[in-house]
Amino acid sequence: MQVLNVGFFHFGTTSDATKVDFDENNAKEQEEVRELSKLLSQFKPTIICLEYTPEIDDKINEAYQNFLKNPDKLDTEYGELGMVGYDVARINGLKKVYGIDNYIGYNYSVGDFIENSPELTNAIDAETYLEITNNPLKEHPELDALNKNFDSLSLLEKIKLTNHPVMLDYSLNTNADKLFYVGIDDNFVGADQAALFYQRNMRIFSNLNRIKMKKADRVLIIMGSAHTAMLREFINRSPKFEMVNTLDYLN
Repeated sequence: MQVLNVGFFHFGTTSDATKVDFDENNAKEQEEVRELSKLLSQFKPTIICLEYTPEIDDKINEAYQNFLKNPDKLDTEYGELGMVGYDVARINGLKKVYGIDNYIGYNYSVGDFIENSPELTNAIDAETYLEITNNPLKEHPELDALNKNFDSLSLLEKIKLTNHPVMLDYSLNTNADKLFYVGIDDNFVGADQAALFYQRNMRIFSNLNRIKMKKADRVLIIMGSAHTAMLREFINRSPKFEMVNTLDYLN
């Protein structure tokens, strides 16, 4: 079955380290959201998976049903999940959406903490850690320039950049993989924290596979970009799925 795996930055309030300048209540930006939803709807999904835990499925789908009663007003309460997820589901006549998230806390700042603590020394590879932290897109100057001016881009341009393969790799490095170069003495404090992020995403993929699907189903996944990047790896290797090119649906 085909999968459209789309990475987003979070609209509205977020606990993520990086917050994008986006006003979900601004009329112009809401218009951009509607246009983006139309583009993603061209995939014609039969199943839509969003970044919320299955435990609150009834609450999320109650809000979706309320949105269907008044679709002229975008639901901003759940950020991109409601604004884009609900609208794409509405356009495609879907009765419900699915949550596949699983929350595991981890400390993605442990490397920064070590670097900023004079009494501590990164005993693994501080040089590579700092290179990834300070110059993550050094080999891709055009993408680096776009990323540094991210807030000035249109919503569609933001989502296109977010889903560029190099940017998805960057997202994995930023959120987890750079921690493979961090440790104190002979411990694995960085790798152990990164493993928690990997575990969360493996559980997300397992939740995806809990959903009963037919071969003819077409699955749209809307998640934060780091989750999208990791799901890309799992989906690519799975005999169950065929992942389509996200950028083909953003033109």
